[in-house]
Amino acid sequence: MVPLVTPMSAPGEPSAAAAYDLLDALAQAGARSLMLFGSNGEGPLLPTSSLTEFAAGVAARWRELTGDGPVLVNVTAAGTAEALERAAAVRLAEPDALVVSPPIYFKHRDDEVVAHFAAFADLGIPVVAYNVPSYSVPMTPPVLDEVLAMPHVIGIKDSSGDLALLGHLVAAARRRPDVGVSQGSETQLVAGLEAGADGIVPGIANLAPVLCVELYDAYRAGRTAAADAAQETSDRVLALHTVRRGVPAVKAVLAARGLCPPHVAAPFVPASPAERAGLLDLLRPLDAHLIAPR
Repeated sequence: MVPLVTPMSAPGEPSAAAAYDLLDALAQAGARSLMLFGSNGEGPLLPTSSLTEFAAGVAARWRELTGDGPVLVNVTAAGTAEALERAAAVRLAEPDALVVSPPIYFKHRDDEVVAHFAAFADLGIPVVAYNVPSYSVPMTPPVLDEVLAMPHVIGIKDSSGDLALLGHLVAAARRRPDVGVSQGSETQLVAGLEAGADGIVPGIANLAPVLCVELYDAYRAGRTAAADAAQETSDRVLALHTVRRGVPAVKAVLAARGLCPPHVAAPFVPASPAERAGLLDLLRPLDAHLIAPR
């Protein structure tokens, strides 16, 4: 699954049309599913009013390209009411699931986090929980057990980087036949699959989708040496964050390849010319592994 960047027609203005070339290239590379408005998609920086048209347009295009490939939409917010408003705003996209993290900003108690997830039970849309402690309240094992027992929760993405916690998640998920686990920690993709994760959701797939598909397919086919080699190459691509961290760096590289405007949502600022040059210099030896226009 690709946690898609959000192409924009101007700073802070998502544009489905601006995403079409990137979507075409991702589909051609073998990606099958998307997550919109996560951390790679700058979701919490975007106003609720800007979500509907982008989500609907991208979802429609992706399903045309992939034959109904799954589209998940993240609705992370500071509070439950706003998260529910964001869920309502993306209904037009007919998401296959909503991605829900604990609320951001405040350090909530466990019972408050559980109540937040329970509030999505009556929406009629499945939920994938999102443990992303870098940006929200960390989900403790007791919280995870309660959330994964909720009938409307069908999976979880874990970006904690804690393999012991991931193992706990896998064990909790196996108590039900319909719950999946995805590894979001990019430097531990193979390790996550070895721990029992069903899938991977690496942000680097925006830049190196074929590499990520090869890693997953190699592991599933029992070609562990090939999977490990793909992880090593992925780690080399991830070094771009030593030049400029985060989404502005990814968008700068995609812009240089003609696949996404460099615009970002405030308070992010685009990569500077010097940063852009540094990014391209660093990645030049890895060009064969990077996304190319369809």
